[in-house]
Amino acid sequence: MIFKKKKPTTPSIRNLIQLQNKTLAKKPIYKNLLKKKKKSIGKNNTGQITMYHRGGGVKRQYRKIDFLRKKPSIDIVICIEYDPNRTAHIAVLYNNEEKTYKYIIAPKHLKIGDIVKSGFIANHRLGHSLKISEISIGTFIHNISNRQDGYSIFVRTAGNFAKLIEKNRNSCKIQLSNNKIIRVPSSCRATIGKISNENNNLQTLGKAGRNRWLNKRPIVRGVAMNPIDHPHGGGEGKTSGGRPSVSPWGKLCKKSKKINKYFKNESII
Repeated sequence: MIFKKKKPTTPSIRNLIQLQNKTLAKKPIYKNLLKKKKKSIGKNNTGQITMYHRGGGVKRQYRKIDFLRKKPSIDIVICIEYDPNRTAHIAVLYNNEEKTYKYIIAPKHLKIGDIVKSGFIANHRLGHSLKISEISIGTFIHNISNRQDGYSIFVRTAGNFAKLIEKNRNSCKIQLSNNKIIRVPSSCRATIGKISNENNNLQTLGKAGRNRWLNKRPIVRGVAMNPIDHPHGGGEGKTSGGRPSVSPWGKLCKKSKKINKYFKNESII
């Protein structure tokens, strides 16, 4: 994994940092696992805006990823691809017995030609999916479910991982990368290894247009508006608002130091 080198012909390209991985496939090789994805423009069925700063974005297709992996199978990795819907890379698995394909989240160091297993025939190896009760303490895991035979909901982003620190007959303790400890049933499933694309956080957008490609619209500060548009707006020259931080409708949006001082003085009185 290296950084892409571009000539700094413009200020945006000068500050642009992108990752380059020549092992990734440029296009999906099996299109039956793709489906259309509707754009989220922040509006409800009546056309009213319910979520601000959304709109636009490039077209993308959703990759159907197998987050359950409950069925016993022996698969081979035939390709590792880029997924526009998530930060982690995904791997294409092929089952020779059933002649089927499926997507999974690619763990770190997974290569083309590797054999991965799931179900009761899985072993304690990279990319294998098995019950947490069968995983040894101290192992790095990802793609963790919170209930038996349920889809995984924990540890699915690029470079993320968790560690199994305690195991009992009925439950186990898992330490996340932010040092938070969660408890899940021992019958839940998890995948062994850390998630790929750990350098994803080193990338920079470089220009505002890349945010628009990601379905993100600009955010305007309240102090830059007129008084009719926002409580912080107006004033001669640049002002800091002159009041605690509020929403466009006048409701407090965070606890400011001025409010804390005011309440302290009131308590003293």
